Amino acid sequence: MVHLPGGTITLRDDRIGKTWNVSVAPFMCAQIPITQNLYHEFTGKNPSTFKGVQFPVESVSWNDAVHFCNVLSDHFGLPPCYRTVSTEVTERIPGADGYRLLTDAEWEYACRAGNSAGRYGDLDMIAWYKENAYGSPHPAGEKEPNAWGLYDMLGNVWEWCEDVYDAEIYGSYRIFRGGGWNDTERGCLASNRRRSHPTFAIDDLGFRIARTLI
Repeated sequence: MVHLPGGTITLRDDRIGKTWNVSVAPFMCAQIPITQNLYHEFTGKNPSTFKGVQFPVESVSWNDAVHFCNVLSDHFGLPPCYRTVSTEVTERIPGADGYRLLTDAEWEYACRAGNSAGRYGDLDMIAWYKENAYGSPHPAGEKEPNAWGLYDMLGNVWEWCEDVYDAEIYGSYRIFRGGGWNDTERGCLASNRRRSHPTFAIDDLGFRIARTLI
């Protein structure tokens, strides 16, 4: 986990043409996405399509990701961050400081690492994407990190974020970020966001974890 400083990030949603500023408090962020060996260690499962102990775990839903966060928190004696209210609703527990997903704003703030450009470096040097991944993900942490020491923020696998995208239009759909191994260059930008149902799982979608500093 890397301690990241607080700051402000400007977010934009091209679908609705909206731009807004978010203050981000200091937090801890995993250097790499959760790997298959770590996921298996704490859940006894490996749902990934492309097997490799150091590959990012993929084919995990948002529900799977927050369950992992709670299991990890429990293992280390930390209060869980999520509780299930109904089959369609899982919510963050106020004040809990266990492991959790990054928020949408935290994710882009962490990805950019103070860089205002669309990427934090040359894409071939920092990311596995369609032109260099040759049809599969790769072990986490092999490409160059950003200025804050975070690897694979772009490419390799998309990463689930905590936030609901737009409840009025998309219901419980959650945000994911970062681009994946099968995306073109245009798909791997710090500002890109996609969304899907919290039960959705596919072979280029994983997650990384964070903790609130209190």
